[in-house]
Amino acid sequence: MKIFSAVDLAAVSYHDYIEALRTAFRSEVTAPQRFVAQTGPDTTLLTMPAWDKAFTGIKTVTVKGDNAALGLPVVQGSYLLIDNATGAPVAVMDGTELTRRRTAAASALAADYLARKDAAVLLLVGAGALAPHFARAHSAVRPIKRVLVFNRTQEKAVGVAKEIGGEAVTDLAAAMAVADIVSGITSAHGAVILGQHVKPGTHLDLVGAYRPEMRETDAAAVGMARVYVDTREGALHEAGDLLLAEKEGQFKWADIQGDLFELTRSKMMGRKTEAEVTLFKSSGTALEDLAAAKMVYLRG
Repeated sequence: MKIFSAVDLAAVSYHDYIEALRTAFRSEVTAPQRFVAQTGPDTTLLTMPAWDKAFTGIKTVTVKGDNAALGLPVVQGSYLLIDNATGAPVAVMDGTELTRRRTAAASALAADYLARKDAAVLLLVGAGALAPHFARAHSAVRPIKRVLVFNRTQEKAVGVAKEIGGEAVTDLAAAMAVADIVSGITSAHGAVILGQHVKPGTHLDLVGAYRPEMRETDAAAVGMARVYVDTREGALHEAGDLLLAEKEGQFKWADIQGDLFELTRSKMMGRKTEAEVTLFKSSGTALEDLAAAKMVYLRG
């Protein structure tokens, strides 16, 4: 059995992760709704299985919200890959790094269909461990020339900006006025990205709110956009941005334009005009983990 560390996973390009996911969404993969449980104060356990004809994979993840104050990763996980031909485990991977890279790759894959082709300014709202991955993944599909980083703790924004060669900003409204892609990667429970600040032609990429009661956007931002999701089932159970906008009368589930299955298979059109606002809500799916893990394992 092979062991793949975070360093091994980091050696693979974001382009390869993105293309692995594109192929997987076009393929036959079974990915049941993930099991989620609150196992302690500010602690969430996620178990995510998936399988295709050749492999089965299962990821376990803990999301420990209070770890940030201790200088520890908020998200930690491991991944087990099994060969279906023999039923034998063939690889164990660093699930934390796998999650970060496949999550960024999924958003970049969506942006490849939904962001303007000339999108050059990326705004990261949130400066956690995911932020550098999103900057690099989006740069793999769009000609990003400028990356802005906003965070409620300015010191963290400065640190991420320095790491990726970006700019830390303190005025979110002003940053949104120039951004072509806005990635929400926060742990916010209340709206941070407001519809009144969204300029025409923006692509909103929402990742951070992973529970039904959480949101990064207000209802106005959702209501003004053409909305896409990674999977409809995941969004129905976990996409707080959409669930809360629906409750407030600004969104209906019938308004969802498509998911990554339909976009990658050309069954649904992505961006239609330069001026429209598009929104991608990522809830995460075990399909993405399996696709990324298979790709890394088969590369050796």
